[in-house]
Amino acid sequence: MAVLVLGGAGYIGSHTVYELIDNGVDVVIADNLETGYAEAVHPKARFYQGDIRNRSFVDHVFESEKIDAVIHFAANSLVGESMTNPLKYYDNNLCGTKVLLEAMVAHGIDKIVFSSTAATYGEPERIPILESDRTEPTNTYGETKLAMEKMFKWTGLAHGLRYVSLRYFNACGAHKSGRIGEAHKPESHLIPLILQVPNGQREYVSIYGDDYNTKDGTCVRDYIHVTDLAQAHILAMNYLIEGNESDIFNLGNGVGFTVKEVIDTARRVTKHPIEARVTQRRAGDPAVLVASSEKAKRVLGWKPQHADLEEIIESAWNWHRTHPKGYGC
Repeated sequence: MAVLVLGGAGYIGSHTVYELIDNGVDVVIADNLETGYAEAVHPKARFYQGDIRNRSFVDHVFESEKIDAVIHFAANSLVGESMTNPLKYYDNNLCGTKVLLEAMVAHGIDKIVFSSTAATYGEPERIPILESDRTEPTNTYGETKLAMEKMFKWTGLAHGLRYVSLRYFNACGAHKSGRIGEAHKPESHLIPLILQVPNGQREYVSIYGDDYNTKDGTCVRDYIHVTDLAQAHILAMNYLIEGNESDIFNLGNGVGFTVKEVIDTARRVTKHPIEARVTQRRAGDPAVLVASSEKAKRVLGWKPQHADLEEIIESAWNWHRTHPKGYGC
């Protein structure tokens, strides 16, 4: 039996595939390579290039492989783009998941781990955020991810599907081998943007507002190493294979770092001055986003192993300084 990783050529998906294979799991990848990279595909995984919105493609994968469980990363995920092109996100994220679930039901596959997001919460009611908190997304991306979670819920009630939804915060870092890492076009994540300065790709990094009610006035976020996220997906998959019921879990370190703290840490790691310039706030940026992961630790037995910010940035720098333009460079 094998695990099917949808979006397994993307950032978090590829790291999860590496961890699965290191754990002796037989892995099948399906990816349309819209935002993923063929170079990120693990050589021991079987790769199918195609789009999950195409039912005949999904059926072909399920007919060709004995799939026991699915891990679902296949989605568009740029918050800004989701607001200017919302129908693209409904088409890819929701329509793709609908087709996938129809095929899973038809082929009798009843276990799925879903890569969700903290964007399902919107503006937090409290810090740290709990799984039971209100979900009112403030962007199309978060709205589609929340709707995907509800699709799993209702499909489960109708057809016996069991799912785990993992809502996580700022994924960062890179694989210890340096073979795979973060490569987005365009790049929108803070740590890669910071590291573009010592890589000579930008003159400075922007700080969007320094007048928030935080210790240094800049936004606080919960940064989690991509390998720790990958391990959580494996634990969630095992949780379902053991026969447990559907559930939702936050994933984070439970510790927040300000934008200025992240920049200062990157300066120490890279030994580069990294110029930073303060500009106006971005609309909709909450001052603090930090997760409570106590439920994941208690139920799944998950424990982040790479929570130190300096270690996270060191792993990212190891990737970016040798791949300044991403894959193929």
